[in-house]
Amino acid sequence: MNPCFGDRIRVELFASTNSIREEFNLFTSFYLCSLVSITLDMASSSQNGIQLLLAAEQEAQHIVNAARTAKQARLKQAKEEAEKEIAEFRAQMEAEYQSKVAESSGDSGANVKRLEAETDGKIHHLKEEASRISPDVVSMLLRQVTTVKN
Repeated sequence: MNPCFGDRIRVELFASTNSIREEFNLFTSFYLCSLVSITLDMASSSQNGIQLLLAAEQEAQHIVNAARTAKQARLKQAKEEAEKEIAEFRAQMEAEYQSKVAESSGDSGANVKRLEAETDGKIHHLKEEASRISPDVVSMLLRQVTTVKN
């Protein structure tokens, strides 16, 4: 073998290897850059995803708080309406009670006259009944007294 030839092959092989090595290095660095880019994109999208989730959670919390506030306001309004209705009903019942009290005890002279008239009517009715059944009662008593039993 010719030493020059061998050296030449070594040089060509070395050059070829260097070229392959450079291509490999280029490919590797491109690949690594791509991986880094993808990783950064994933991290970025992951960060964006996390940010989106946090924003969505915050929005949901605002909605829940708004609903809770609206519910409390509606409960307060319902309570006020119920208290108003109760007050109106109480006033109505009180007015009816007062009118009945005024009716029954309004003019005591009129009540006395009404009671006297009712009493006189009942007394008159009792006297009529007594006079109607008096002869029957007297005859029954006489019969019982005059009858002798052995």
